[in-house]
Amino acid sequence: MSLTVFLAVMGAALMHAVWNALVKGGSDKLMNMTAIVLGHTPIVLVLLPFVELPARESWPYLIGSIGLHIGYQLFLILAYRLGDLSQVYPIARGSSPLIVAAVSVLIMGVTLHVSEWLAIVVIGVGIISMCITRQADGMRNRNAAVAAIITGCFISSYSLVDGTGARLAGTALGYYSYQTIGNVVIFAVIVTFMRPRILADIAQSGKKVFAIGGAASFGAYATVMWAFTQAPIPLVVALRETGIVFALLIGVFFMGEKLNLVKMSSTMMTLGGAIILRLARSL
Repeated sequence: MSLTVFLAVMGAALMHAVWNALVKGGSDKLMNMTAIVLGHTPIVLVLLPFVELPARESWPYLIGSIGLHIGYQLFLILAYRLGDLSQVYPIARGSSPLIVAAVSVLIMGVTLHVSEWLAIVVIGVGIISMCITRQADGMRNRNAAVAAIITGCFISSYSLVDGTGARLAGTALGYYSYQTIGNVVIFAVIVTFMRPRILADIAQSGKKVFAIGGAASFGAYATVMWAFTQAPIPLVVALRETGIVFALLIGVFFMGEKLNLVKMSSTMMTLGGAIILRLARSL
């Protein structure tokens, strides 16, 4: 992985942590998630006249991606309703690099260096180990754990589909722009059916999340989509999930969360995996 791609994905990880912190910071998870998804709209409307239409070969992947992103968003909301962030987030995000790596190698024929495998495993274990910091009922909430694992499967699936689709499309930004349109429209219909006043609620109290969270979310995944065309998908996915380290730092320094030895150890392990990934081909 080149230094340019490495730094770009690390920047995407930071943006990902920012919008997750905005979701976490509010009590209304459904409204915040909806505000972030709808917050993609102004950006994509500006970009659409300037991006190319994705190649026809990528359309099945684009359509499949829309469905997978909808599933991911709905299951993430469900998981947060059932369990705590400290349990759900590490399981969902930490399982993703391991699943993507296994599928890529066993089914898609991707070849990874031993040091790259080591980096992926270290990052995945480092992230998942953060969930043991929860010592109360959250750790015994099996329903939340199952929902988080299903969310991780959706993350893995859309990453593999988008990685392939973006390469076939010939335009990563064009592919993501059209995927975003479909995702926004369908998700808006679903959540409006679930809660008819949700758009009014966003207009009243969700404008900050709409603007900042929407921009951060769009920028994060647009960057990752480009990175999929520049480096092996498993490596990009693993590096992207180091965003949990940024989320932890935001929580400690801006949201008053406590930092303990387990969190510190997990953070160091995750960062160590990122370093191994950057140096992988030279090890």
